[in-house]
Amino acid sequence: MAAPAEATPPHAPERGWSWRILGPFHITGVFWYRLHRFILRAVPSPFLWILSAVFTAFFFVCLRKIRAAIASNLEAVLGPCGWWERQRRICRTMWSFGWCLNERYERLITDRSFQIDPEAIEHWNEVARLDRGFMLVTAHLGNFEVGSMVPAQMELRRVHLVREPEADAQAQAFLRSVVAGFTQARYTMHFQNDDPLQGMELLDALRRGDIVAVQGDRPRAGGKSIDASLFGRPFPLPPGPAALARTADAPLLPVFVFREGRRRYRVVFRPPIRAPRTDDRAADLTATMRRVAAEIEWAIRRAPHQWFCFRRLWP
Repeated sequence: MAAPAEATPPHAPERGWSWRILGPFHITGVFWYRLHRFILRAVPSPFLWILSAVFTAFFFVCLRKIRAAIASNLEAVLGPCGWWERQRRICRTMWSFGWCLNERYERLITDRSFQIDPEAIEHWNEVARLDRGFMLVTAHLGNFEVGSMVPAQMELRRVHLVREPEADAQAQAFLRSVVAGFTQARYTMHFQNDDPLQGMELLDALRRGDIVAVQGDRPRAGGKSIDASLFGRPFPLPPGPAALARTADAPLLPVFVFREGRRRYRVVFRPPIRAPRTDDRAADLTATMRRVAAEIEWAIRRAPHQWFCFRRLWP
């Protein structure tokens, strides 16, 4: 395992002077969360594309570092290109991100219908035994929250979603309250923290037969990481998903939720991953997370403009 990570998550957007000055009005602040909810409630669905175009253009102009990060990261996937093609790639990614955010709120606060189609459901059926828990593992790609809510809504399975903390504490509290109002008791959102009891709580959930859903592509700030690779380049991953799966003897089921159109998603299941349980724990975790990295790479290649990594990963 690598040394402890830097002060902010290695793959998260960088925060500079604007974050310190703007506070809740920064792009990660609670103001934008509340504004987004208001817009989704107030604007009729057919007119949302106009606001999406306006906000995509606004953020394209304002978020210089994020523009550079998107362009740089996509070169690893799509290869080098000229200036105009770089701008097109950035716009497509920002446009996709905006619609995934729109539809996340539509899913949470409206009764508008969604079409969610499964692919490779046999992988789900292989692990979804009611007497055993398992883990869903994905990346910051597409609209994972749409997929992670499906077991709680359609199959009445209890789901625990583990995600990184929001930069703004007020934004985190806002998001928790919105999700709680939508799913009630069957869907619980856990924000990662340093409390060792959180790990025990998730372990107990798996042993009860619940589902634990994690985004496995971003190490925690200040935490350990596993040396993996993406597109032949170094890409540190968190050991937590593999450690929890190994301890609980629970399979990891890679799942990716791709946006295919207006409120239309495809939930793609990949072959389950079982963490080895040898005498070499570190090697077991590394082997498991490297298999997760291979699945993440597969998913990014399938929908590169739905890969929402807004920090430059490689020089």
